[in-house]
Amino acid sequence: MKKKKTVWRLLAKALGEKASKCDKEADKVAFIRLVMFLSIFITNCFIVANAIRHWNDETVVNVEIIVDESNVSSYLSSTKKERIFQTNSKSTYH
Repeated sequence: MKKKKTVWRLLAKALGEKASKCDKEADKVAFIRLVMFLSIFITNCFIVANAIRHWNDETVVNVEIIVDESNVSSYLSSTKKERIFQTNSKSTYH
């Protein structure tokens, strides 16, 4: 029984300074602090587990580039224009 009481006292002191001179009131405050700490700790564990679970998820994003021919400079020859459009239309971006 004494060991259990010692563990509780150490845990209560680790959570912060004694809230009151009355032991019963200080124990209640320490219990509330413990519940708050455990809820924060468990929440953080779930956040970290989720981050680890989705660490290397591959998301494929398709990007489509549309070029209006009227915007291409007139100094390019028609064969160069055709090459540019053929190259861009065959490219896939991930």
